Amino acid sequence: MSALRNLTGGLSMLVESVRMSVSNIRQNRMRSFLTILGIMIGVTAVIALVTTISGVSSSISDSFSSMGASTMTLSATGTDLQGGLTAEDMEEIAGLDHVDGVSPSVSLSVTAARGDAYESGVRVSGRNDDYFAQEPDAIVRGRSVNPIDLEQSLRVCLISEELVETLFYGVDPIGQALYLDGTQFTVVGVLAADADASVASMLSGSDAVVIPYTTALKMNGDTLVNSLTLYIDDANAAETVEAELETCLDAIFDYEDDTYTITTMESIADTMESMLSMMSALLGGIASIALLVGGIGIMNMMLTSVTERTVEIGLKKAIGARPGQIQAQFLIESFLLSMVGGLAGVVLGIALSAILCQVLGTGFSLSYGAIALGVGFSAAVGVLFGWSPARKASRLNPIDALRRM
Repeated sequence: MSALRNLTGGLSMLVESVRMSVSNIRQNRMRSFLTILGIMIGVTAVIALVTTISGVSSSISDSFSSMGASTMTLSATGTDLQGGLTAEDMEEIAGLDHVDGVSPSVSLSVTAARGDAYESGVRVSGRNDDYFAQEPDAIVRGRSVNPIDLEQSLRVCLISEELVETLFYGVDPIGQALYLDGTQFTVVGVLAADADASVASMLSGSDAVVIPYTTALKMNGDTLVNSLTLYIDDANAAETVEAELETCLDAIFDYEDDTYTITTMESIADTMESMLSMMSALLGGIASIALLVGGIGIMNMMLTSVTERTVEIGLKKAIGARPGQIQAQFLIESFLLSMVGGLAGVVLGIALSAILCQVLGTGFSLSYGAIALGVGFSAAVGVLFGWSPARKASRLNPIDALRRM
């Protein structure tokens, strides 16, 4: 029975402390609002940054998945005797198990001209028919590069829609002449805006002109290919293909070190996710500084409150209030201030992150970890920064406090 009375008395005391804390917060609305604002801004920043970066990371992962885990790129620097891959080497690589095709890439920058109009610094890429077979949506109009173009190194090209607007405005470019560094080419097709979806090209930029890779080699004065994209018919066989490709390349380059680099979709995705995770942690740490600033604001307000309420504290102690009860009241007040700011920050953080994801064009994914971090951190700030003022209040001498009446 005694234990029940103690429990009831404790709950009644807690409810009364909460009521008095809420009343004191209302009496100092402006000061309380400014204190809450610091916590709110900190929690908003943490949730918005972490959630937005999480959405960006998910979008990047989805992009790599949509581009296919069945693609890998090869960069072959070769040796002093053979500084790249020959046509025979590429045929050997294309014959590996699960390799559905290979597409060499020969890049160069030229000046494209038609009549009096010209465009300098135009990115040109040499491709083969396998590239267009794997990219069925690469062409808006016309045809792709075919085996005859490759065998005879014909001067035909496909150009981007942007280059059509620049050099062929109001004119159908198909069948028209285009000069690349003074060499005449015939336009046979128009590339879609997002045609170049390979990893290497995505990282280096979109092509304005595509020509047969054999023609590109001649323009560069080369006979060997240094960049190659492999298309795999089974994504689950990527590791097997990579191992076989390494064996093949070791034999081609006489087992010398540092003669080639193989890049897979998985390795690029892992690198991107690692970088984004580090960035998320860094930005989250920076945003947490705002929470610390908000905590200092809570401590400042509570210290001021203790000074202003010295007489009230003295009266409570004079009528029997224990130091623990006084300390609990001020801790509850500090906790309530922090939690109000934390919950408001959660709402604003979710709204802000949704807006940012919409602006950036990424998927919005609610980060429960970020919410838990924001709320938990704000609660901890309220307790930690409120403890010192609460302890100061509980240790006031009631006689000294009453002298100020």
